[in-house]
Amino acid sequence: MITVTKTVKFDAAHVLTNHQGLCKNLHGHTYRVDVSVSQAADDDRDMVIDFKDLKGIANEVVCDRFDHAFIYNTESVGEREIAAVVEKNGMRTVAIPFRSTAENLAKLFFSDLKARIPGLVAVKVWETADSCAEYGLGVGER
Repeated sequence: MITVTKTVKFDAAHVLTNHQGLCKNLHGHTYRVDVSVSQAADDDRDMVIDFKDLKGIANEVVCDRFDHAFIYNTESVGEREIAAVVEKNGMRTVAIPFRSTAENLAKLFFSDLKARIPGLVAVKVWETADSCAEYGLGVGER
């Protein structure tokens, strides 16, 4: 089986409510998102997916929505208050019903991309150059 991966990037801010470390404070990341696609074992084509097509879908589904936005948990009063100020001042927000950890974002992006990308096997979300979370087939989606 052959697997190909395309990487896209976006910048966003978030806060991790109820976290004991520094990430309880408002901060940002340049997120790197690796989208991996495999072809079926019986598929004899010599290309899994055109990288340009994969990049276009990943940008449309992930980056266009999240780039330069404040990602906030709708279940957190404090995060909703921050989002209200951000929105009041004409800035972008993205509301999600859970904490914006790399783990949860990987699951969300996998779910959002799965309908658009046949053969999607994994999504990896990097918060820093050496810290990431991966979600997909064989990782948590069986």
